[in-house]
Amino acid sequence: MLTVIMECRDQEPELAHTLSTLVSGAVEGLISDVIVLDHASQDGSSRVAEAAGCRFYTEWDIADIVASARGEWILMMEPGSRPQSGWIEDILEYTALNQASARFSPSRHFRPSLIARFIRRKPPLEYGLLLRKQEALSLAKSGMSLDQFPKSQKPRRLSAELIPSSALRAAR
Repeated sequence: MLTVIMECRDQEPELAHTLSTLVSGAVEGLISDVIVLDHASQDGSSRVAEAAGCRFYTEWDIADIVASARGEWILMMEPGSRPQSGWIEDILEYTALNQASARFSPSRHFRPSLIARFIRRKPPLEYGLLLRKQEALSLAKSGMSLDQFPKSQKPRRLSAELIPSSALRAAR
């Protein structure tokens, strides 16, 4: 099973978008729990997370959060990102056959322009990060953010695509 962890700050619509996409993973038995780590949001992020049955934290230590994850694998992602069709089967197959970390493939339909790819700095979790809980536990340090986990990884690429959160922000 899989635990999804996201950090947010005033991202209520983005959080709702991602959580609605993850419902199918929970129904299929892939996702065991979702954890939302909040940075003093002033919007309805907490209500969205609670309505979706997520664990919502305003204060946390990342090592404790990872240790409390129910899944054997952890998927770290940005609020607003949305896995595309086939992601459940792809993750199930990948986790059954592999031990290494992975990330989603970029969506073919929501790629930034060539100029934007050179100008903007790519967020570390733009295409998520899937890793074993034991590996996440060994990497987790007090005061660490989710963005720091990918820095020590050489993830493989899943065949499933992900629409990055930047596509949702651009559409607003």
